[in-house]
Amino acid sequence: MSENALEYKGYCGSVEYSSPDHCFYGKVLGIHALVTYEGTDVDSIEKEFRASVDEYLALCEEEGIAPEKTYSGMFQVRVSPETHRELAVKADASGKKLNTIVAEALERYITK
Repeated sequence: MSENALEYKGYCGSVEYSSPDHCFYGKVLGIHALVTYEGTDVDSIEKEFRASVDEYLALCEEEGIAPEKTYSGMFQVRVSPETHRELAVKADASGKKLNTIVAEALERYITK
């Protein structure tokens, strides 16, 4: 997770700073609903983020709708047909599935 992100109950939230307003603000990431929060310091932005997530979940329950899930773990990657072929051949030669090769490459990318 990014250094400028918060996490609570499976939801991630951004953290930005507004110099003119002297406050932190953010929104829950990875869902279509707009869930925002703000605070004047680190403790208050974290508290408001958690409160906003709790309010969102309570509102969903009250309205009888399922809360949106963040990041299912599935997404499409578009590459050239040549790259697709080369990846598939390399995966097959190594005895791995193409998804495994791509997942390993992405893990290396985010941990460097």
